Amino acid sequence: MIDGLGTALITPFQPNGEVDFAALEKLLDMQISGGVDYIVVLGTTGEAVTLSEKERQEVRRFIVKHVDGRLPIVLGVGGNCTANVIEAINGMKDELQRDYAAILSVCPYYNKPSQEGLYQHFAAIAKACPIPIILYNVPGRTGVNLLPETVVRIHEACPEKVVAIKEASGNIEQIRYLIDITRDKPFDVISGDDGIAAEVMQAGGVGLISVASNAYPEAFRKIVHDKDVELQAKYAEFIKLLFKEGNPAGIKTALANKNIISNVLRLPLVANSEKVQREMRDVMLMLC
Repeated sequence: MIDGLGTALITPFQPNGEVDFAALEKLLDMQISGGVDYIVVLGTTGEAVTLSEKERQEVRRFIVKHVDGRLPIVLGVGGNCTANVIEAINGMKDELQRDYAAILSVCPYYNKPSQEGLYQHFAAIAKACPIPIILYNVPGRTGVNLLPETVVRIHEACPEKVVAIKEASGNIEQIRYLIDITRDKPFDVISGDDGIAAEVMQAGGVGLISVASNAYPEAFRKIVHDKDVELQAKYAEFIKLLFKEGNPAGIKTALANKNIISNVLRLPLVANSEKVQREMRDVMLMLC
C-alpha cells in the first residue's frame, strides 16, 4: 500500500521550453535524499496535459531508470474520456506492471458526470488496469465532487484494484466522514492538500501527496510522519503562496529560488507575477 509522503513531481523545462532532464535528475535525487516515501509522476503538478505523448514516454522512462527501484512510483493516468484512459492503460500494461506501484486517476473534468457516471468511469478503468488505482478527487479543477458514498461503491465493486483516494476537496468534514465509513475496509484516504495534511492524518488518513515537498521534502516528511501540526503551521504562508496564482506556478517559483530549475511553464500556464515571486523569496528566506 502507498502511504507516508508522496511528492507530486513537477516537470522542469529549459528556457527554450524543452524538458530539462538534468534538472529532473537533480530534483529526483533531492526527493530520495529528503526521505519521501514515493513519487507521483505526470500528474497535474507535472503539467502532463501539455506534454506530447513522446515526451511523456521519455519522462516516464527517465524517471524509472534514475530511481532504479529506490522509491515506489505512482503514475498519473486519467482523463475525461473513459475510452481514451482505457486505451492508454492497454498500451502500457507491461510497463505498468513492471515499473509502477499504482496509477493515480483523476475524476473526469469539464464534462461534469453524475455520481453514477463517476462510478461507471472508474469501474471500467479498474477492469482494464493491471495494478492498483488511487482515485483523485479535486473538485476545484474538475468541476465535480466524488462523494464518499460513491467512493465506497467504487471500492466495494473493485476492492483489489481501487485501494485509495487522494482527497483534495479541501472539505475536512467530507474527508473525515470518508475516513470513518472506510475505516474497516482495505482502503486508504490520502490528503491532497498540503495545508491540512496533519489534520487528515490525525483523523485516520495515511499520508499526503504533496506539492510543497518538491522544495522541502525533509520538512514535509516530518509533518506527515509526526502529524506535526505546528511545523505545518510554520509553512502555512509558503503553502498559501504556492497556490496563489495556480499550481505548479508557485512550486516552480520556489524551486527556481533554490536554483534547481528554470522558472518555465507551458502555456496556458505562466510563471508567477513579480509580486508573488517577491513574496515567495521573502517567505523562503524566513524558512531558512
